[in-house]
Amino acid sequence: MPDEPAAPCNVFPALHYRDARAAVEWLTRAFGFTPGMVAEGDDGHVAHAELALGAGGIMLGTLREGSENPWNAERFGIYVHVADVEAHYARARAAGAEIVRELAEMPYGAREYSARDLDGNLWSFGTYLPER
Repeated sequence: MPDEPAAPCNVFPALHYRDARAAVEWLTRAFGFTPGMVAEGDDGHVAHAELALGAGGIMLGTLREGSENPWNAERFGIYVHVADVEAHYARARAAGAEIVRELAEMPYGAREYSARDLDGNLWSFGTYLPER
C-alpha cells in the first residue's frame, strides 16, 4: 500500500481523575504521553488537559461529582469531533439517543452535545478538535 498521509484523529477517550495534576505527571512518566494544553477551573482544579501519544491522544480533567454537567462527574467517556454537529445531533435524537446535554455553544468556541448509548456510556460530539 502506498504511503498515505494519516487521517487526523477524531475520537478521544476522556478521563476524570480525583487528582488530575498527578494523573498528567504519572501518564507522562509511566506511559510516555506528551503533555499539551492544561486549562484550570476557577478554583484551580484541572478543568481540561490534553495528552498526546503518537497520532492519538486523550483528554482528562478533575472528577467533579455532583456536577450538573455529566462530563464532570463521569470517570470515562468518549469525545468525537464531527464536522456537522447539527446534523449529527438531529440523527442521534431521531434514533432515540438519550440526550443528556443539549446541543450548545461552549465558552471555548465549540458546539457540542452529549448522549448516552444503550448501556449508559457517555459520548460527546462536537466541533472541538484537541491539539496533538
